[in-house]
Amino acid sequence: MSATEPTTKGRSPRVNIRALGALVVVALLVYGADQLSKAWVVAELIPREHNEVLGELLQFVFVKNSGAAFSLASGSTWIFSIAASAVTIFIVLFAHRIRSIGWAVLFGMLLGGTIGNLTDRLFREPGFGVGHVVDFIQVWGFPAIFNIADIFIVSSMGLFIILTIRGIGLDGTRHESREASDAEPAAVVDHDR
Repeated sequence: MSATEPTTKGRSPRVNIRALGALVVVALLVYGADQLSKAWVVAELIPREHNEVLGELLQFVFVKNSGAAFSLASGSTWIFSIAASAVTIFIVLFAHRIRSIGWAVLFGMLLGGTIGNLTDRLFREPGFGVGHVVDFIQVWGFPAIFNIADIFIVSSMGLFIILTIRGIGLDGTRHESREASDAEPAAVVDHDR
């Protein structure tokens, strides 16, 4: 056994500082961009007024969302506050197991976006836990108005699909395809005959 091999099987390796650092940096950047943009919107824009950025293709429209995406389940804000808190706690407790930079970026985007919208739900009007999320980005042809946090939450789901399709695990290794692992035993020669 070499000096670099772990002495006990099943013992998880130490925290990957690069992956954890990437998660934290991405989460802070996403959270900062989300909160700064919302502060600007609240200070500078008039609610429900359309402000063209790229004509009708991209507009800023300040709205307060008490529901989920597409304003579904309005009036159930406290449920989304609890769900966002649970996601945040899960990521924080799970972060030490991530070894892949790709997965760290994914969880950083999800954490930053989730905390961004959770901050609104906890500290904006009408009150703690039931605050309305500030949305302001309207894209032509898209049925909802959204914010920076929403962009990164959805992008993290896209990255999840890419990493999963490519077979990249949380530890950064690629998992072999099922066909390759099924074909492997056929190549083994039986020397006992």
